[in-house]
Amino acid sequence: MKKMILISILVVIAIAIVFVGLSFFIVDQTQYAIVIRFGEIRKVISEPGLYMRTPFVDNVVRLSKRFYIYDIPVEKVITLDKKTMLVDSYAIWRISDPKKFIESVRTVSLALSRIDDVVYSGLRNTLAKLDFDDIVTGERQYLGDITEFSKKNLADFGIEIRDVRIKHTDLPNENQQAVFERMKSERQSIAALIRAEGQKEAQKIRSEADKEATVLRAEALSEAERIKGTGEASATRIYAEAFSKDQDFYKLLRTLDSYKLIIPDSVVLIGEDMNILNQMK
Repeated sequence: MKKMILISILVVIAIAIVFVGLSFFIVDQTQYAIVIRFGEIRKVISEPGLYMRTPFVDNVVRLSKRFYIYDIPVEKVITLDKKTMLVDSYAIWRISDPKKFIESVRTVSLALSRIDDVVYSGLRNTLAKLDFDDIVTGERQYLGDITEFSKKNLADFGIEIRDVRIKHTDLPNENQQAVFERMKSERQSIAALIRAEGQKEAQKIRSEADKEATVLRAEALSEAERIKGTGEASATRIYAEAFSKDQDFYKLLRTLDSYKLIIPDSVVLIGEDMNILNQMK
C-alpha cells in the first residue's frame, strides 16, 4: 500500500514538473515570441525574459529580430529603349511587426516569396523608365526609388526593407552580340564626331596662327622699311652735308664711281669731246 502511494506521488510530481516545464518559456534578446491559441494570436513578446503559457493549449512561435539578406533570383527586365536585360539583385530585410507578419505571411519562406514579387515589381517599374546605357553606366541612383517602393508595399506584411541592391546586370545570350555591335557602332560614331570636331578646331587654330603670323610679318616689314627709310634719309642728309662742303671733291668722287661701272669687262669707245674724260685728262 505504501509502495503504491509512493509511486502515485512520484507520478504526480513528474506530471507537475512536466506541466511546470511546459508552462514557462524563455525569450532570447534576438527573438520575437508570439503566443498562439487555437490559431489566434494571444500575445506578442519582444523583450527578453522568462514567460508563462498554458501547456498543451498555447503554441509559441519564435521569429528572429535580425536582418536577413535575401539573394533574389535573376529576373528579366525590359528597359526604356526596349532592351531585355538580366538583373541579379538582393534585399536586406527584417521582421518589423511580428503580429502583421504572422497574420499575413506566417513563415519566412512565404515572406521571401512576397519580397521577391514586390522587389521585382519595383525593379521592373523603375528600370522600364531608363535606357540600357544609363542602367549599366550610371550612378544607380534609381536604387533608392526601388528601395522606397519595396518598403511601402511590404510594410503591411510586417516586413521592413532596409536596402535593395543590384549585384550585376547582364544580357541574355541571344541579345549580347547584337547589343555589343550597336554599342560599338555608337562609340565609333562618337569617336568620328570627336575627331571631326578636333580637326575643325585644329584648322581654326592654324588659320588664326597663320593670320597672326601674316600680321606680324607685315608689321615687321613695315617697321623694317621705316627704319631703312629713316637710315637712308639720315645717310643722304649726312652725304649732302659732307659733299656740300667741297663740291669739286664730290664731282671727282662721283666721276670715279661711274668709271667703276663703265670700264670693267667692257670695250669702251670714247671721244675727246666727252666731259666724262675731263678727270682722266
